[in-house]
Amino acid sequence: MPYERTPATAPMLAVSGDLLVIAPRTTPARRASTNPYRRLLATPGARAFTAGNLLARLPMGMFSVSAVIMIAGSRGSYALAGAVTATGLAATAVVAPWTARLVDRYGQARVAVPATAIAALGSLALLLCVHYGAPTWTLFASYAATATTPNTGGMSRARWAHLHRGDPAALHTANSFEQAADELCFMLGPALAALLCAALFPEAGTLVGAILLMTGVLIFAAQRATEPPVAPRTHAGSPLRTRGMPALLAAFLATGAVFGAMEVVTIAHAGGAILALQAAGSCAAGLLYGSLRPAADIRRRLLICLTGMTALMSLPLLAAASTDSLLALAGALLLAGAATAPTMVTGMTLVQHLTPEGKLNEGMTLAVTALLGGIAAGSATGGWMVEHTGQVPGYVVPVCAAALALTVAAAGVRTPRNR
Repeated sequence: MPYERTPATAPMLAVSGDLLVIAPRTTPARRASTNPYRRLLATPGARAFTAGNLLARLPMGMFSVSAVIMIAGSRGSYALAGAVTATGLAATAVVAPWTARLVDRYGQARVAVPATAIAALGSLALLLCVHYGAPTWTLFASYAATATTPNTGGMSRARWAHLHRGDPAALHTANSFEQAADELCFMLGPALAALLCAALFPEAGTLVGAILLMTGVLIFAAQRATEPPVAPRTHAGSPLRTRGMPALLAAFLATGAVFGAMEVVTIAHAGGAILALQAAGSCAAGLLYGSLRPAADIRRRLLICLTGMTALMSLPLLAAASTDSLLALAGALLLAGAATAPTMVTGMTLVQHLTPEGKLNEGMTLAVTALLGGIAAGSATGGWMVEHTGQVPGYVVPVCAAALALTVAAAGVRTPRNR
């Protein structure tokens, strides 16, 4: 009879006197990683869709900067460049929720790829119109077509929510990872766009951004194993009808105003390069926040984060008012950024809890739309303050916007008891 190797898990037999002793044979278990992000990316298929998503998300920080450089350089008007980008932002606020609703109804791959193709063609049309001196109205029409760009960050969060449903700790880590990725992309994207436009040709930032966007979405959509299943047709209403959601979206609107005002005021006061420190502080804080065990009460977490953001947003104001040192302002911006990522992570987690079943992409896109609207409002308010009252008083706007977000959230945000 051929020899068969005894499995490592088979019991060991031994004789002691006239007794037969059976002892279990065990193999030492591998020690599980204590790094929550390593465990998160060990999820089957996670690294593939994350790579595609990061590639698609990087251009989000490139397009507006590239458009301003390209249009202002060709037409000699920053006002026209700002108006074109503002039109694209307004179009996105209108179109994005509808795109997300289609994603929920028909699936990520079926909707994201054609929607991205339309947006990429809009970017290329803008490039050609600028390069060949087409009429001004064609710039607005081309850039408005980019509003069909799907919310890749929201789709990625939806995949994590599907893969780790019932595991709040893993979902907390996933949301923190996604927020840190947002900060990283918006920190690297503008710098990459400016470098490409300066080193190659004015249209290079837009061209490379369109290629990266299309390539990243194709890679992301190809990972069908991790795609959330299409929810059956449901009579669930819009997430806007959920109790607590309007107040939460209003808090996102005010939080966006914090970002928009801080950006404009800081550029006017010290230049744009120093803003990278705020993004760096937010990225680091987001990764640290994701490694901690989250408290069970999400609403209380949100209020604590908003309180911290309100307090830390006063640091740039104090630094600018008390000293002319850029080093002091840089440190204040770094600390101020540390509160934004935890606030966004907790807010997105609460959106996931409040959104009805089968409406997750729509709910998160509404949050992003509110955030973008707040950024536009904050930019306009911060610019008005700088022009009429001075640069240092402009730093009052982010503090007031953060306090407004805290007040709105405390008054109206509720956590559903059945979640």
